[in-house]
Amino acid sequence: MAHDLPRDAGELMTQMLQAQAELARQALQTLVPDAADPVPGSAAIAEWSAAVQQLQEQWARFLEQQRPLAALGSAPGLGTDAVPVPLFADPARWLQLVREWARALPFLTAERQQRLTEQLAALWDDLARQFQAAADEGASVRLPRKDRRFAATEWREQPAFAILHQSYLLLGEFLLEAVDEAEGMGEGERESLRFATRAMLDALSPANFPMTNPQVLARTMETGGENLRRGMERLAADLERGQLTHVDSTAFRLGETIAATPGHVVHETELYQLIQYSPTTDEVLAAPLVIFPPWINRFYILDLNPKKSFVRWAVAQGLTVFMVSWRSADESLTHVEWDHYIRAQIEVIEHVRARLGVPAVHALGYCVAGTTLAATLAVLARRGESDRVASATFLTAQVDFEVAGELKLFVDETQMEVIRQASKAGYMDGRYLAATFNLLRGPDLIWNTVVNHYLLGEDYPTFDLLHWNGDVTNLPALWHEAYLRDLYRDNLLVVADRLQADGTPIDLSRIATPIYVQAGREDHIAPPASVFRMLGHVTGPTRFVLAGSGHIAGVVNPPEAAKYQFWVDGPVAGTLDDFVAGASEQPGSWWGDWMGWLTAIAPELVEVSDQRDSTVGALEPAPGRYVGLR
Repeated sequence: MAHDLPRDAGELMTQMLQAQAELARQALQTLVPDAADPVPGSAAIAEWSAAVQQLQEQWARFLEQQRPLAALGSAPGLGTDAVPVPLFADPARWLQLVREWARALPFLTAERQQRLTEQLAALWDDLARQFQAAADEGASVRLPRKDRRFAATEWREQPAFAILHQSYLLLGEFLLEAVDEAEGMGEGERESLRFATRAMLDALSPANFPMTNPQVLARTMETGGENLRRGMERLAADLERGQLTHVDSTAFRLGETIAATPGHVVHETELYQLIQYSPTTDEVLAAPLVIFPPWINRFYILDLNPKKSFVRWAVAQGLTVFMVSWRSADESLTHVEWDHYIRAQIEVIEHVRARLGVPAVHALGYCVAGTTLAATLAVLARRGESDRVASATFLTAQVDFEVAGELKLFVDETQMEVIRQASKAGYMDGRYLAATFNLLRGPDLIWNTVVNHYLLGEDYPTFDLLHWNGDVTNLPALWHEAYLRDLYRDNLLVVADRLQADGTPIDLSRIATPIYVQAGREDHIAPPASVFRMLGHVTGPTRFVLAGSGHIAGVVNPPEAAKYQFWVDGPVAGTLDDFVAGASEQPGSWWGDWMGWLTAIAPELVEVSDQRDSTVGALEPAPGRYVGLR
């Protein structure tokens, strides 16, 4: 990498692919030098060679057509019709960053290089002796490192592939250890380097390339290369639309198989539609539930199907449920910023109060909508209107972004400029956000797709959660940049009166409304330690629950599934570790705990009346038009 980087990204990608193929061939020949045919099936390899050449050409054409932002200081900006490419998907930018970061790695010292050489030699010697004993005596081979990417028997049975993937895993451990031990860098720089190193290691996994994946080689021989031909077609289609395909979306239809809980749109503005769901019980709680889902995604994560639907379950508990369906941004919403979403939440609360003739509602905010719900509560408190919200529930929502996790890596000035360039039309294309979130779980959401659907040619699954994940929404550019700058980067929401909304200063310490805060123990988007910090910024009664699993499965966990667990009743002062140490672990879903808490706050029941009928004054049946706008 000492030579100058090519200016043309397509040429660079072609060179990278060619280098990968050549290195893979040399590695296999080195590992089994005496084998007459180290990779059986020359016809299959010929098929693969033709396929990879097609891949190179397609990738080069795509990059030339789209002209992505190279972030090297010389590439043109994204046009309004271009498909935005995430920062780490630009190979020129990626290699430049790796070259710069590599200079800081203590791994490059002579001492560390010697240590790596010794560790690899010891690994190879151990595996060679084990495989020899297996051949001579029938002994079993015990591989020192395990990883689900290499769980198939082909990775263990053949010495070449066992040595290859075990060497890769050792190298990964070595590099990440080098990052942790590197001197002379701040923790923010170390986090960036750690993230980039993991992303690089994920991309370079031998499972991702046909020549170094024994399962792909076997499938190619079985099908005569049909798997790769099919995979190249899928790759070309995904490149054309600028987004990875994870699921067979033809199986899902809005209002029929997903987002199908009965109800009607009862109010709409340019920014949102408000859905009221039809009651299924004779009596309902007097105080209704108003749900604010994140506008980064479609609302139906909480109404996936009858078995997973939080909405359907809540209705069955006797709640009158309202759901906001946010509109995906386009040229008509370029003026939308922070104030608009907070005003929208206040408008919805007022509309529901007036429609049902009730003094207060229960409000629920998920993820970013929970962040703005906290601001909304602070605004209402400042105005003396706190009593309009009987309780507030926050699902995986952050207000204090000091320890907000890996997403903070995307808010330095360089990457903010990338975002500005990609938002010149006045809104951020949702595909960019999808690519960013995919990077946080690269092995699952990027490379698993590459291996299963591009290389092995397997059919896409029919999985509603993955379909929702790929149903992206666009974000207003003004709001998006302010959110990243003021909250993620500068953490201003927790500074009293530093921000304002609708002309009213925001001070979270004024929030005295009873709140229920849920976090996911394995959440990589809103880390639980970050979510927990909300409790230190409000003054009213609080209940915190730590749910098993992550950002989605930790929330969408119906009691009937009998999955995971949750922790409650730990101390809410101190740290998350203090809470866990003193908490009680409960099996299954936290939904029942939440319902008990909500009912205790406002237990009054009323008979179902015309006011609770979603058809009264309805504009259209649920799920409405906005959820289908692209």
